[in-house]
Amino acid sequence: MDPTTVTTPLHRRLAHLKPLAERLAVPAQLALAALVLILAGLSLRHMAATFHFHAVLRDARALPVWRLALAFGFTAASYLLLTIYDVMALRAIGRPLPWRSAALASFTSYTLSHNLGFGIITGAAARLRVYGAKGLTTGDVARVTAIAGVTFWAGVLASAALALLVHHLPLVVSGRVLPLTAQHTTGAVLLVVLAVAALTGKRWHLPGPGGMARMTVVALADIGAACAALFVLLPDAAPALYAPLLLAYVLAIVVALVSHVPGGLGVFEATVVALCPQVPAGALLAALLVYRIVYYLVPLALALALLLRHEHARWKRPAGLALKAGETMITALAPRVIALVVFLGGGVLLLSGATPALPERMAAIRGVVPLPFVEASQIAASLVGTLLLILAPALYRRLDAAFLLTRALLLAGAVFSLAKGLDYEEALTLLAVAGVLQLARKGFWRRTALTTDVMSVNWVLAIVATITLVIVIGYFTQTFPAYRGSLWWKFAWSGDASRYMRASFATAVATGAFVVLALLRPSHHWALPDEAAVDVDAALLHATRSESMLALTGDKLFLAGPHSRSLLMYQVRGHSWIVMGDPVGEKADWPDLLWRLRERADANQGRVLLYQVTPDVLPIAIDMGLQLMKYGEEARVDLAHFSLDGPTARPLRHAMRRVEREGAEFAIVPAARVPAIMAELRAVSDEWLHAKGQREKSFSVGRFDEAYIARCDVAVVRREGVIVAFANLWKTAGREELSVDLMRHRAEVPYGCMDFLFTRLMLWGRQEGYSWFNLGLAPLSGIEARRLAPTWARAAGMLFRHGAAFYGFEGLRNYKEKFAPVWEPRFIASPGGIARGRALLDLQALIGDSRGAARLRGSQRRSAS
Repeated sequence: MDPTTVTTPLHRRLAHLKPLAERLAVPAQLALAALVLILAGLSLRHMAATFHFHAVLRDARALPVWRLALAFGFTAASYLLLTIYDVMALRAIGRPLPWRSAALASFTSYTLSHNLGFGIITGAAARLRVYGAKGLTTGDVARVTAIAGVTFWAGVLASAALALLVHHLPLVVSGRVLPLTAQHTTGAVLLVVLAVAALTGKRWHLPGPGGMARMTVVALADIGAACAALFVLLPDAAPALYAPLLLAYVLAIVVALVSHVPGGLGVFEATVVALCPQVPAGALLAALLVYRIVYYLVPLALALALLLRHEHARWKRPAGLALKAGETMITALAPRVIALVVFLGGGVLLLSGATPALPERMAAIRGVVPLPFVEASQIAASLVGTLLLILAPALYRRLDAAFLLTRALLLAGAVFSLAKGLDYEEALTLLAVAGVLQLARKGFWRRTALTTDVMSVNWVLAIVATITLVIVIGYFTQTFPAYRGSLWWKFAWSGDASRYMRASFATAVATGAFVVLALLRPSHHWALPDEAAVDVDAALLHATRSESMLALTGDKLFLAGPHSRSLLMYQVRGHSWIVMGDPVGEKADWPDLLWRLRERADANQGRVLLYQVTPDVLPIAIDMGLQLMKYGEEARVDLAHFSLDGPTARPLRHAMRRVEREGAEFAIVPAARVPAIMAELRAVSDEWLHAKGQREKSFSVGRFDEAYIARCDVAVVRREGVIVAFANLWKTAGREELSVDLMRHRAEVPYGCMDFLFTRLMLWGRQEGYSWFNLGLAPLSGIEARRLAPTWARAAGMLFRHGAAFYGFEGLRNYKEKFAPVWEPRFIASPGGIARGRALLDLQALIGDSRGAARLRGSQRRSAS
């Protein structure tokens, strides 16, 4: 044996196992969640043989009022004790707050996490909303959440230990007897674990033994009160039943958390029933149904009201913002809550379709509703239930299509519920959900295709598990005669088995069809390597056109050529991959760059559009199968021949003299000195935007972003020492071309100020050795609108001549004409047919989306090498 092996620390040896543990972590969690769902399904299968869904509803409605009052009392006590979690946690981190603030944060966070699951996210978000207003940092809120979580788990261990120790009868779990010795030993071990955790808490930045003891007592009382709220709902329950019920309750909480099902719905109930065979399943399920309302849904509604009131208090000055604050809270919270409620509604419809109808109700509609309509309504209700399960995750993602479809399905489901068996409880519930959905319509603002990336692994597992459990329940609750093919086509008032078979078949067909569509849907997640692979500055050294400086604006993705000599700028909007101008740098690399983008877009079911390209790109575009449209003409001034002499330059000379008489001065501010005048430039830019009634654009032009402006030299016009106009410069490294991007001025400027600015820039550029000055594009200019021209050309020509109400197309060309430029055509290359229209719409949205550009600048931009 190697002696170094003996002396190697244990943690170093275990470090070799870390990669394996990380690889197995997610599959292990999924396997554990699947195992929990399977066990819950087996438990429901066992229950299905002894109860009927409508019988459970009858038992729930039969509960006396005094039991409900006691349940609400214990629920209030439990949530009151939960508020102490936060009070103690705030004191532990040295940031105590009044009980009222801690209580609001605690109550809202726990009601949200109880109902929606994922407590680390939902609970912490609610705490951050309340505590953030009180000056606590995100780190403080994270520590409070962690300490409250430790308190909860200490209560879980203490409750389980005490339940095992004080119960003096053998426990029966799923038909198996747990001996008293094993029961008491397990309880003692749990107490030892809890004691060790309390003694070592300081090592993990937790309160000391005294603090941990107090936290455990509070958590023990909280869980005891929560379990008591369920216990008092059990009819004729003996006091001796409380201990086994408490143990089952605690274990059910743990299992529900492991399953990751929102609110532990179904999993919690199945676990309690499986661990409490002493209580009849029907009575226990009725109590659990009422408990779900008393302990979960009613506090959730109260928490939402308190959150709205809290927001109103924060934004009541000015008064007009109060309503906006309420709408903000509804927009933020409603989609998640509604998604859960709609999922439950779909499950209820499926469960109702899989269980026999009440004979007295079927008799009531027998003479009113024709039998074929009853049969059709049965199938339709099951289909509606299936579609609601599918749409729930889309509602969670705030998709507008999901909102419209769900609203229609809820209304249809209410009609079908009445027609198939006079299930008015279901109909009223569905109508109520539809009403809440309508009130929260502003929360569904994402205009995305319904089948695009709405499903996650958890949602798929939840849908499959729910449908499977419903079919199993139906199978064990129906009384089947000997199977015959005619059962599928048997239509009779007592034909529950036939209706179940048809409903199950329709559910399976609808689910299968959706899975196929989900697999075929285009993906919106493109695998783009890190932008670090693209050296933008190195590629710009080989640029010969000034528009290449658009690579500096921060709103582009890139494809890089070999040896950093070239790059291609593009962005993805919808399914359109839009290229900005010609590729930058070595022309020999252009075909490969464009074809690589074309292939990547094709792999992602996208379409390519080349925007404002020169004639040099047209052969490549044609080879790529794209169709061409002339977009306009670009004005370029040959600086070697630019002069103020002669009659044609008279307007420029006049503008120069007039502006100079008014005290205007021209200067070039180097990029290194631009930060010193940035505040003045910002003021001029803001005034110009306000006067023009415009907002920043992106992609094809720059925007006033300080990081971008600071990389450019800036030409300024000053009057009396104050900047009244400016333009940031685009310069190629080889001095082939000079141009400007942003050109902005104050409202009060000398007449002809921009003519003065352009003229002085051209004279300066000629002096500095630049060959060309680029005045930019004149859209729709130079397009022949003859009788035999394409429709788009004739429309463009008419818009150029008569579209002054929309944009000064003709006036822009006339303005640039005074500088005697050379006009060069620019083109758009795109697919033909409908794809062209969609790509142009995506282009327009991309250019006008200054917010999206700002978000991209604020994050790490992606690129492909």
